[in-house]
Amino acid sequence: MTFDFRIFSLLLAFAALVFAPAAGAQNRLGNSELNVPATLMAESRNVQPGQTVTLAFLMEPKPTWHGYWENPGDAGIGMSFDWTLPSGVTAGEPQFPVPSTLLISGIMNYVYKGDYAILVNLTVADTVRPGPLPISVKSEWLSCTDEICVPEQDELSITLQVVGKDTAVALDKRFNDFRAALARPLGSEATFAVSDDLFRLSVPLPASVAIDEPYFFIKQDGIVDYAAPQKFNRDGDRLIMETAARGDQLDSITGILKIGNHNGFLLTATKGEVSMTGLPLASDGAKQEGGASLLLLALGGAVLGGLLLNLMPCVFPILSLKAISLAKAGGNQGEVRRDALAYTAGVVLVATALGAILLGLRASGAAVGWAFQLQDPRIIFVLLTLVTAIGLNLAGLFELPNINIGSKLTQKSGASGSFWTGALAAFVATPCTGPFMAAALGATIILPPIAALVIFAGLGVGLALPFLLIAFVPAIRNRLPKPGHWLDGFRKAMAIPMFLTAIGLIWLLGRQIGTDALGLSLVFLLTVALILWWFGGGQMRGMSRGAIASVAMAIAVFGGIVALPGEEAMTSQKLANLSNETLPSEPFSEARLSELRASDQPVFAYFTADWCITCKANEAAAIQRAETANAFQAAKVAVLMGDWTRPNPDISRFLEKHGRAGVPLYLYYAPGEEPVVLPQILTVATLTDLVDDMVQTAKLAPNPQ
Repeated sequence: MTFDFRIFSLLLAFAALVFAPAAGAQNRLGNSELNVPATLMAESRNVQPGQTVTLAFLMEPKPTWHGYWENPGDAGIGMSFDWTLPSGVTAGEPQFPVPSTLLISGIMNYVYKGDYAILVNLTVADTVRPGPLPISVKSEWLSCTDEICVPEQDELSITLQVVGKDTAVALDKRFNDFRAALARPLGSEATFAVSDDLFRLSVPLPASVAIDEPYFFIKQDGIVDYAAPQKFNRDGDRLIMETAARGDQLDSITGILKIGNHNGFLLTATKGEVSMTGLPLASDGAKQEGGASLLLLALGGAVLGGLLLNLMPCVFPILSLKAISLAKAGGNQGEVRRDALAYTAGVVLVATALGAILLGLRASGAAVGWAFQLQDPRIIFVLLTLVTAIGLNLAGLFELPNINIGSKLTQKSGASGSFWTGALAAFVATPCTGPFMAAALGATIILPPIAALVIFAGLGVGLALPFLLIAFVPAIRNRLPKPGHWLDGFRKAMAIPMFLTAIGLIWLLGRQIGTDALGLSLVFLLTVALILWWFGGGQMRGMSRGAIASVAMAIAVFGGIVALPGEEAMTSQKLANLSNETLPSEPFSEARLSELRASDQPVFAYFTADWCITCKANEAAAIQRAETANAFQAAKVAVLMGDWTRPNPDISRFLEKHGRAGVPLYLYYAPGEEPVVLPQILTVATLTDLVDDMVQTAKLAPNPQ
C-alpha cells in the first residue's frame, strides 16, 4: 500500500467520525457487523456500597483487523467512552494492555492485533442503596487493516446489583488474564531529557529483569518521533533509551516500557539529565552465547540445589524409604545400581513433568510458580493420606501385597519400588527452596522451554545424586551395613519421620482451610487409618480383604476432598492467620508498594507460603521476632507480606519480575533507592542492620514537645 492511500484512508476515517453522530443510531452497525466488536462485562455482577467493581471492554478483532492504544501513534484514533451512570457511581480512567507496533510506509501505529481487554474501575459510593445498578456507555473507536480504516461505535450496557456488605461477591477469573496483559507499575520514577533533537529516557530496572525487544510507548503526543528507531543501552540497574525528539514542552511524561510480548511497566518520568551511557543490549548472537552461559550456570545451580535438598526436613522422611531398600540390598552391586538408576529415573521424570506442567500453565496465561500444586488443599489432603499410610506400613500395622494405593508403589521390591520412591521424593521436595535453587528456577522464566526442562531435570539429578554415588562408587557402597535382624527395627524407626511429615501437612492444611474444616478432614484421615488397621488385621488371620479395603479407601479419600471448604472460607482463614503476628504487616500489592515509596517510607516486602519450609524457618528465626519488630517500628518501616500459599497471579508476576519462580523472596526498599534483594537464609541481624542507621538518627533527633 502507498503512503498517499494511507493518508486518504485516515482522512475518510476522521470525516466519518465527525459526521457519525449526526447520522444517529440508524447508521450504527450492529455488533455482529463490526470489524472489532466490543463486549462489556463485569468482574462481578454484585457490588457492595463503598466498593469498586472492574468492567472490561473485551475487543475481538476479526482476522487482519486491529484496534488502537490510547495514543495511536502517527495515525489512528484511540477509544472514547461516554458514560451514563446512576447517581453515586463514578468511572475511573481506562486501563489499556501493552500494545504492539505496526510500521506501514513510514507511519508508526500502536495497535492490538489479537483479542484484548480495556479495563475501567467503577466506584460505588457508600450512599448507594441495594438494588439494580444500570450502566451504559457509548464508545467510538477506529478499526483498521493494513489497507483500510473504518470508524466504529456501539452503545453497551450492563446491569449490576448493589448488595449488602454481608453478601458474597463472586469474581470472574478471566479478569486475572485481563490484568496480566496490563503494564505493571514500575514503582520507581524514571528520568527523561531532550537535547540536540534527541530524546533520552533513563529507567531504573534491575539487571535481573529479562528484556526482549524493548520499546517505549509514550502517552503524550508531540515529544518523540514515533517512526524513529529506538536504541537501548544497559547501564547497571538502569535502562537507557534514545530516539529522535519532536518537542520539549513537558516536564513530566507517562508511558509503557515493553520488555516482552504483552509484558511491560507503566512508568512516570520527570525532566532531568540523561546520558547515553552503558553498553548496547545484546545482539542475537550475543544473546545466544549469553543464553548458553545462563543455561550452564542455571543447570549447575539446579544440580547443586537438588543435592542440598537431601538435607531438608521435607525430603528426609522419603529418603528413609530408599535407605531401607539399600539396607536390604546390602553389598549386592547389581541390585544397588539397578535400584539407584530406577530411583533417579523416578526423581528426574517427576521433576521434569512438574516443570512441563508449570511451563504449560504459564504459556496458557496462568501466573504460577514452583510448588504450584501445593497451593491446592486437595493435593495436600491426598499427600497427607499417602504419607500417613506409608508411616503405618513402616510401623508394621499392615503389609501391602494387594491393596492398590500409592504407598504400595513405594514398598514394591526391586526397580519398581525404587522408581516410585524417587517419584514421591521429587513431589514432596517441591516446597523446599534451598540455596542455589532460586536463581536456577528463576532462569526457567526466561529460557526457552527445552532449556527450562533441562533445568528441572538437573534438579532431579541433584536430588538423586547421593544414591547414584553409593551405587557406582565402590568405596562408599562397601560401607553399607549388611542385612540382618536390625533391619526390622530400623524400618519401624523410619516410621517416625513419616509421621512427623504428616503432622507438618496437618498444620499446613489447617493454615489453609481453618480448624473447623481441618477437624472434618481428620475424621476422614482417621477413617483411612481404621481401614488400614482392619486390613492389617485380616492379613494376620490370612484373610483377603484387599478389594474391600481399596474401595473403602477410595471413598474415604474422595469424601475428604469433597469436605474441603471453598475459596471464600479459605480467604477468611488467611486473614485470621495474620492477626497474631509479632511483626504486623499489610497484604502486598504493587499499588500499595508504589504509594509507600512515593511517600519516602522504607519498605520491607517479603513473599512466603505456609508450605515453604525455608520461609517458615526464616519467619520463626528472624522476621517474626521482637527484636526485628522493635527495630522496624523505630525506623518506621512499612511491612508488606505477599502470601503465596494459595494461587495469587499478582504475586506470581511480581516474583517473575524479580527473576524468581518461587518463594521465598525478601526485598528492602530504602527511601529513594533501588530495592536490596536479601539472602534466602535470614537472621535477626540481617534485618536489623538494614535500619540501624535510621534508628540511630531517630534517637539523636530532638524530641518535639
